[in-house]
Amino acid sequence: MTEFERWLGEGFVQLNTVFEEAYFAAGQEYAPDLGQEEVLHEGAKRLPGLEREHSLEGDRYRLLGSVGLYLAACARHRVEDEEVLAPAWALATRLGTSLGVAPRYVFAHQSLYGFRTFTSLPDEQAFVRLNGLAVVAYERAAHALRLVATTGVDSPVVEHLLGEARRALEDVLSFNRVLAETVDPQRFYLGIRPYFRSHRVGTQVYRGVNAGDFAAVNEIDLLLGLCRADDPFYQRIVAEKLPYVPPDHQTRLHQAVLVEPLLHRFLREPLYAGLFLDVCRAHGAAYALHHGRLVKPFLEAQAGAEQDVTASGPPLSVVVAELAHLVDLRTARPRAGAFGAHEELRRLAELV
Repeated sequence: MTEFERWLGEGFVQLNTVFEEAYFAAGQEYAPDLGQEEVLHEGAKRLPGLEREHSLEGDRYRLLGSVGLYLAACARHRVEDEEVLAPAWALATRLGTSLGVAPRYVFAHQSLYGFRTFTSLPDEQAFVRLNGLAVVAYERAAHALRLVATTGVDSPVVEHLLGEARRALEDVLSFNRVLAETVDPQRFYLGIRPYFRSHRVGTQVYRGVNAGDFAAVNEIDLLLGLCRADDPFYQRIVAEKLPYVPPDHQTRLHQAVLVEPLLHRFLREPLYAGLFLDVCRAHGAAYALHHGRLVKPFLEAQAGAEQDVTASGPPLSVVVAELAHLVDLRTARPRAGAFGAHEELRRLAELV
C-alpha cells in the first residue's frame, strides 16, 4: 500500500470526520474557516510518485479511485486550488483515458475495490456497507439470469436459477429497508451526499456518484424485459451511465442490449413462467422501496424548495422524474407513451 493510500485510510478520514461533525453541529452543508485546506495540502504532498509506486500492484482502476476520493473531498470542502490540484487532475485524466472511464471516483471504488469511506461516522459507514451489499445482491441476480438466458428457459436447472435471482432481489429489498431504518436522512443530506456531487477534473465537470452505477441492475432490466433496448428513454439512461461503471461492466452493458428478453422466451415456452413472474415482482418491489423509502425522504424531503442538490448534476425535479419513470418500468405499471412491459406480463400471467 502506498503512503497516499495509507493516508486515505487514516489522516484523510480523521480530517473529514472533524469537518463533518462541525458542519452538522452548525446545521449546514458547509461552514468556512475550519482549516479545510489541510485536506488539500496533505494529499498533494503525498501525490508525487504515486503512479510509479502503485504500478507495482497493477490495479490502475483502484488507483483512479484513490485519486478520485481525494479530489471529491477537496471539492466537498471547497478547497479546489488549481495550481495545487493540477498534478492530481492530470493523473486522474490519464488514468480515466487509459481505462475508458470518467476520471473520478465512483461508488464501485468504495464498495467493490476495498471498503472506503470519507469519514468514520456511523451513518456513512452504514450507507456504504448496505449499498455495497445491495450491489453484490444485484450481481447475484444478474448472474443467475444470464445463466437462464444461455441455458434455455425450458432447462430443468432454470427452476433453481430463477429462485436464486428472486432471493437475491429480495436481499436487495431487505438491505435497502435496513438502510432506510439505520441512516439518518439529515446526516445523509448534509454529510454524505456532498461527496457524491458533480465536480471538475481539470477544465471539465463530471457528474456525481450514483450508488447504482453498475451493470447488474440494467442487465436485470433488459434480461427480464421490463425495460427495452429500443426505448429512447432507457437508451439514454444506459448511455449516460457507461463512463461511470467499471471497465468490465461496460462490456456487460453492451452485451445486455443485444440479448433477447426472457419475457419473450417465456411467452413461447411458459413452463417456468410463474417463477419468472416472481422474479419480475421482486425486482419491481426492491426498486419501488428504494424510491419510496430512500429517494423521497433522503433527497426530496430534505431539499424542500431547493432544487440544485443532487449528485447527478441535473435539477432535483428532473432526476426524481426520471427515477419515477424507472419505477414504472421496473414495476410494469402502465404509463402513457412509455415502452413498458405491462401488457406482455399480463399475457404471460394468463398462461400460468
